[in-house]
Amino acid sequence: MDIAKKENCSERKVDYWMKKYEIPRRSWSEATYVKRNPDGDPFKIKELTTEEDFKLFHTGVALYLGEGDKNNKGVVRLANTNSKILKAFLLFLRNICGVKESKIKAELNIFDDVDLERGLGFWIKSVGIQRMQITTIMVRESNEAGTYKNKSEYGTLSIFTSNVKLKKLVNKWCEELLDSIILPG
Repeated sequence: MDIAKKENCSERKVDYWMKKYEIPRRSWSEATYVKRNPDGDPFKIKELTTEEDFKLFHTGVALYLGEGDKNNKGVVRLANTNSKILKAFLLFLRNICGVKESKIKAELNIFDDVDLERGLGFWIKSVGIQRMQITTIMVRESNEAGTYKNKSEYGTLSIFTSNVKLKKLVNKWCEELLDSIILPG
């Protein structure tokens, strides 16, 4: 227990005082989150005030609804072969969610018959990320020519940020957007 170490006392003593003064304990996940983010959340949600803000917000949420990774519990991720879609999602992360640039990462999935340096250059330039943000490059074996009719010339790029709180918030926005649409039925 960090408090016991910091105060140079036993964990039992800290436990005693917490119980005596009814100080609630954090869950392991909450404690881990606070420890990994000592300066608070690594994102700051922008207050939506302009038409452009609302447009970008709804675009980002809609893109995530359609193309986002809903399975991974702590990662907000969107993968695509279209650089404009990824650029719009990056704007959403940066301008609406206020995700710090150092927390935005990317992964490239590319076939072995595509020039890797050319692919990297394309994504860096067209999406507006730094080379160091691309944390993983997966080169997949390409089958005979013509097998992949819709293969992307530059591969597929995934843009993501890892944060449990932001993931929950984006999922909430997705549900709210879906609930706001009147569907027959």
